[in-house]
Amino acid sequence: MSNKKLVSAKAAAQLDKEASTSWGLNVFALVEAVGRTGASRLVHAFPALFQKKPKIAVFAGSGNNGADAMSMVRSLILRGKVKDALLILKKTPDVSGPQTPHSQAFLSLAKMNVPFLVWDSALPSSQFSKYKEKREKLETFDIILDGITGAGLEGEIKNQAAEMVHVINEAQRARKISVDMPSGNFDGWNNTMPIVKADATLAIEPLKLCLYTPAARPFAGKIISVDGIFPQALIDAYAEAELLDWKTEKREIPVIQPNAYKYSRGVVEIHAGSIGATGAARIAARGAEASGAGLVRLLVDEDIYPIVASSSGGVMVAPDIPSVETRFSPDAALLGPGWGRDPTRLPALRKAIEQQDVPLILDADAICLAKDVAYNGKTILTPHAGEFSAFSGAPKDEILANPIPILKKTAHEKKAVILFKSHVMIIADEDGRVGVVDGMTPVLGSGGSGDLLAGLCAGIAGRMHKTDNGGGAFDAYTCACVAATLLIAAAKNACGFADPFVIADNAAQLAADAWLGQ
Repeated sequence: MSNKKLVSAKAAAQLDKEASTSWGLNVFALVEAVGRTGASRLVHAFPALFQKKPKIAVFAGSGNNGADAMSMVRSLILRGKVKDALLILKKTPDVSGPQTPHSQAFLSLAKMNVPFLVWDSALPSSQFSKYKEKREKLETFDIILDGITGAGLEGEIKNQAAEMVHVINEAQRARKISVDMPSGNFDGWNNTMPIVKADATLAIEPLKLCLYTPAARPFAGKIISVDGIFPQALIDAYAEAELLDWKTEKREIPVIQPNAYKYSRGVVEIHAGSIGATGAARIAARGAEASGAGLVRLLVDEDIYPIVASSSGGVMVAPDIPSVETRFSPDAALLGPGWGRDPTRLPALRKAIEQQDVPLILDADAICLAKDVAYNGKTILTPHAGEFSAFSGAPKDEILANPIPILKKTAHEKKAVILFKSHVMIIADEDGRVGVVDGMTPVLGSGGSGDLLAGLCAGIAGRMHKTDNGGGAFDAYTCACVAATLLIAAAKNACGFADPFVIADNAAQLAADAWLGQ
């Protein structure tokens, strides 16, 4: 089992063309394959809905995405899965000209007596009142299948397509299912542009990167993968990123041997916390414990030391006093959670950065303090959108709409891995590797989630560094990928609302199941 590959919509269009010209994959056969497989995935995803033989309305554009949607509904009809169907076409297909997948899909449905209507292209975009009757008609349907635009879209949709999107979004009763991508989405989409708000998306592999930008991701709803259409070798040739999952990523970290002891599992040093933010320090330390670190040493200011020391379980807590000698040599260091941005933090930050052989994780305030630093490839930065905007200088809205180019550029310039935190996590390194973790887990929408992630990174980094004794086994990109997927998996295991310590307990169980060599 390997991670699914992600491509830009532009690359997907090129892949589609190469499949026909170089691989001998007939475009009609590809559309038929999408139709049959997509129909099967849809029925499997919503079994209760199809037990009742739903009514389905298909919004079809004039390209292959519209052909895919029509092919899907044809497959559903032939299998007796729908009660009634209606085609709503952007324009009348030309069945008298050269055969295309679109014209042939329409022709077969017309022969099956599926009714259709064609959008009125003369209507100004602002005058939706003329469609009152059509909107009311849609309320009798159980499913709206959106096939208006696909990977070939290169700009904001307008006119008829925008009108159709508006009407779909106004529908109250029907389950809205998009084919490949919600219509309106493309590589340059931002939240000022029209887009279908889907309940689910039948995403044709290779999956498109623009599905997973933080701004666009909520519009796709549940993403249902439609695989087996293109050869894996062809997909791999166009891959620009990978969709990460705990099931695959956990294998990147070796199991803990039965003769392990605390030092062989890695020592993690954490500088965190301040008055009013003691919880951040405790959560980060618990994260390092949960991911398997052998010893966690938490260094805090003297004025909060009694508070933290009395409530940190097995974590070793000490005052953060530079003059105090210590026998501990860290295998990974974490700075920043709840730390504050006082200039007095700079000496500890400089010292950590100068330890070239020790993996370093910077979170929150430490990222701000180290804005002008270049690293050595063993550093992970864990900013959210606001922090990354301040760090990179890019506008927050631009980052949310199209984060990968900015993340890759920054990672390359800083020689660090960027673990971008949001409901979709994106990891980028200086060599251009990109990983995406589809979070969409509201359990993590609370204070402390980022501190926990930073701690998980630190614990895994310490273990990876210790594995080789010389640090050669540590790979910052892999570490960040494993930590991000562990956090998401742990959050999804939580029942209802859960504080970060509960999620940390879930992470500890998942990590133990994966890495305790029993």
